Amino acid sequence: MDFESSERCREFSERLTAFMQEHVYPAEAVFAEQVRAAGDPHAEAPVMEELKDEARRRGLWNLFHPDPEVGPGLKVVEYAPLAEIMGRSPLGPEACNCSAPDTGNMEVLTLFGTPEQKETWLRPLLDGEIRSAFAMTEPEVASSDATNIEMRIERDGDSYVLNGRKWWTSGAMRERCRIFIAMGKTNPEGPPHKQQSMILVPRDTPGVTVVRNLPVFGYADHEGHAEVLFEDARVPATNLVAGEGDGFMIAQARLGPGRIHHCMRTIGVAERALEAMCRRASERVTFGAPLATRANVQDWIAEARIDIDMARLLTLKAAWLMDTVGNKHARTEIASIKVAAPNVALKVIDRAIQVHGGGGVSDDFGLASAWAHIRTLRLADGPDEVHKMTIARRELRAHA
Repeated sequence: MDFESSERCREFSERLTAFMQEHVYPAEAVFAEQVRAAGDPHAEAPVMEELKDEARRRGLWNLFHPDPEVGPGLKVVEYAPLAEIMGRSPLGPEACNCSAPDTGNMEVLTLFGTPEQKETWLRPLLDGEIRSAFAMTEPEVASSDATNIEMRIERDGDSYVLNGRKWWTSGAMRERCRIFIAMGKTNPEGPPHKQQSMILVPRDTPGVTVVRNLPVFGYADHEGHAEVLFEDARVPATNLVAGEGDGFMIAQARLGPGRIHHCMRTIGVAERALEAMCRRASERVTFGAPLATRANVQDWIAEARIDIDMARLLTLKAAWLMDTVGNKHARTEIASIKVAAPNVALKVIDRAIQVHGGGGVSDDFGLASAWAHIRTLRLADGPDEVHKMTIARRELRAHA
């Protein structure tokens, strides 16, 4: 098992780190002010377009994509450290066209899209001209079990007609969002894992209504998490992704890589929170001495370093397995990191908030919003409990 960074991974890491330090971090305050001035938390900020132009100029575009014709063609274990670097800033992933849910949607179209679907939707996504959304979760059923999904996708001549309600459709609030990949049932009477299909639904399709944005702990995420209503929404039959009944299989193929991307970005968030905790502890004086001299604060800092490094190594192991034996055989390790990384980050961020005192729960330091965002990852792409069930079942099989 070899986690040593390849020469090209080290080279990209250096270039990406320089880009983050010289352009992305300084743009954070500008971005926030531009969004505030627009009066819309999902507004497009001009500074983001400047960052994207700079990322393209530096060859830091589509880093996630394994195809060397559209990106650097990195292995998962090579991309993992880059995702961590980008994850240190909420602007980093989008600046490099590596943000969710677009990465997962691009991978779906790459693996399963027809030539026409790729030309119409994949190419503009790869070029950063449009954004996308993934409509899977539903308010009326426990969507942690994807076989529960109820939205109907019914064939009618040369079209499919969609009826149902989705929520937590990430990315749907952005003005540039032009396409949904929606999951629903084409054959409710079929075998449990062959009832579902995925289909491409242009956002402007008649019958598609973005009902509202769903705030997270009071924060309106820039990407937006929308509730979407499909009422007799009709799309061409050629918009079906792969074949009828392939939806569950596509979801599994999509969510595996997406989970490791989330985890590495989350480790980047935890690293930045640890840095903030150390700075604050060194600068803040209470009762005549810096906070950094207090034994409990030192414990928090030491535990944060240990926990972050353990989570990173586990994530790199999962990435290495994905490269060497495939996503299916790395299922347990992917489940493990999906539980470990968000919980580690939440613990580190919470302690960083405590060290910052009242400032930590304000918006002045970004820690409160970071905590709110990371807390969603204990639910997104499958809740902790489902991933733990996957791990436990494998352990129990060894003793059956």
